[in-house]
Amino acid sequence: MSAGRRQGVLALLLVASVAGAQAPKPAEPAKGAASRGVHLPKAKVLELKNGVRLILVEKREVPLISFSAWVRGGGGGDPQGKEGLSALTGELLMKGAGVRNAQQFAEAVDSVGGLLSITPTREALLVDGQFMARDTALMVELLSDMLMRPRFERDEFTKLRDRMVAVIAAAKDGDPRSLIGTYFHAFHFAGHPYGRPVSGSEASLPTLTREDVQAYAKAQLGGDRLILAVVGDFDTKQLASRLEAALGGWAKAGAPAPVAPPTPRAKGRRVLLVDKPDATQTYFWIGNTGIARNDPSRVDVALANTVLGGRFTSLLNTELRIKSGLSYGANSVVMRDTQPGAVVFSSYTKTESTGKAIDLTLEVLTRYRDEGMDEQMLASAKAYVLGQFPPTLETSGQLASKLAELAFYGLDASDVDGFADAVTGATRERVRGVIQRTLPAPEDLTFVLIGKASAIREAARRYGPVTEMKLSDKSFAPAPAAKR
Repeated sequence: MSAGRRQGVLALLLVASVAGAQAPKPAEPAKGAASRGVHLPKAKVLELKNGVRLILVEKREVPLISFSAWVRGGGGGDPQGKEGLSALTGELLMKGAGVRNAQQFAEAVDSVGGLLSITPTREALLVDGQFMARDTALMVELLSDMLMRPRFERDEFTKLRDRMVAVIAAAKDGDPRSLIGTYFHAFHFAGHPYGRPVSGSEASLPTLTREDVQAYAKAQLGGDRLILAVVGDFDTKQLASRLEAALGGWAKAGAPAPVAPPTPRAKGRRVLLVDKPDATQTYFWIGNTGIARNDPSRVDVALANTVLGGRFTSLLNTELRIKSGLSYGANSVVMRDTQPGAVVFSSYTKTESTGKAIDLTLEVLTRYRDEGMDEQMLASAKAYVLGQFPPTLETSGQLASKLAELAFYGLDASDVDGFADAVTGATRERVRGVIQRTLPAPEDLTFVLIGKASAIREAARRYGPVTEMKLSDKSFAPAPAAKR
């Protein structure tokens, strides 16, 4: 997954901790919960001649305007050996564009109290922003400059590329949890675009040149790749006209959009052991391939994951943290892209308790797949999920992001509008079927461990054939010669 998804996994750990402090007692969803579910506002959808898709929603309560721009491509468009190119290109979009250099561009945003950010992902570059409504003209100018007239100045390119390498090195020197997802994807999805490190590696980033960035932008950025959702205090007709004038002339991308091939579930077990000789703890991810973003059972999957590892009171966290004291946290995450992404169970523990923690994780998984959840667990999960959903769609920025995301994955408003009904209508049998289909069987698992190899090697061998590499290796993927 992307850097953003890796951060999301860490965020889930934090969210789980916060949720634990306010853990709700098991309870049936309140009557009428479905009827009080969140509904998306009606949007005006336009498609410009060059393929730009505009999704506009007037929301006049607050004098703000927010946007979320999804540019199809992302890390999946990185050439082999040039991993991190899309992320570097995306970051450089804000380092000087149009008539402004990097400093002037940043000052233009800061001077009006605006917000602008870029998140590279596996399948898209996400540009999000928020400005006062009175600064709409400036917002449109900055956005169109970024996308259509980036400068890619040599000094900024060098500084940013070196900084990306330094960030990876710093993570290896400190807490490697932010990197373990990258190792997992590189090992589990080896040879597939989902296995490429979105933010690049210490091996790939130094090889990138400014000319690579320019070529990537020409090939992979263009009007036909853009979905732009805007929510806020504006007149739809006026804003549509302004955006068409600003973006309607953006040429189409020079190359076809990358298409992710299928991601079949892996059979059997295998282990990647990443040696961190000075480690006193072992970090582990265990999983396989799960579901796609548009899977029709995604609500039932959310309920199943909530019980297993999606909150502080989950089965995994209860066993590994609360009952056994083996870890400060354990969770499970279901990642969803155009193709089925990874479903993983993760935790960390002292080096000497590595085998014990992994065994306990597998016991929880096996028992859950065999027994499913009881009625009390289901009722509690429903109440939790229904309570967590509305705050994700409160702000204009959140609405813009959701509208763009739905359009990106070919979904419509029913994904949100029907959420509460789908949650309320879920049954134990339905969710149990999803557990069987979505969660990997214990005999089909990919294990990634980061820790002191000399101390945990024998434990690792209990779970399958082991491939080893060093944390100090420049790539996230093991070299064939490193297999033992």
